Amino acid sequence: MKKHIYFSVVLIISLIVSCKQESKETKEVVKEEIETVSQTAEPDKKKPLSPHTETMAMVGDAHIHIDYSSPGVRNRIIFGGLLAYDQVWQAGAHMATWLETDKDLEIDGKVLKAGKYGFFVIPNQEEWTVIFNRNWNQHGKDDYDASDDVLRIKATPKISEEIKEHLEYKINKTTETSGTISMS
Repeated sequence: MKKHIYFSVVLIISLIVSCKQESKETKEVVKEEIETVSQTAEPDKKKPLSPHTETMAMVGDAHIHIDYSSPGVRNRIIFGGLLAYDQVWQAGAHMATWLETDKDLEIDGKVLKAGKYGFFVIPNQEEWTVIFNRNWNQHGKDDYDASDDVLRIKATPKISEEIKEHLEYKINKTTETSGTISMS
């Protein structure tokens, strides 16, 4: 039995720029303490700008798993700026985002066979093209080839009042046998 998955794209088009100012406190530390700390302290580990993350859920008896790197807005204009409209995007950062399902899914009236797929989008102000591609293991869109597409659907972006600093996917079960996948 096929599970019904509805795909919605939540596109944030309003950009709020906020500046975070941290108060700087000066502390007097004797030279001996500084030397001790520098010898024993581990180097600061930087937080990744596009952390690797994943989301998964059961919709009916189908296990759906999305794996992606989550780029941040960081005061940039993303769609129509950093990412040009009408160009293929790997829907994440670094390696291409991938989706895996252990059951056939029905998406927008079309069947996506059980398997693992590269997940790409072509953003546009009016309508996005959502792409499932058989080449799931590729860096960004470097190896993207449209002849490997197994399913393309159209989705209308929805404006959200909620600002997301980092890309986020959600899989939501809406009934016993259907659900939605959203990208914010």
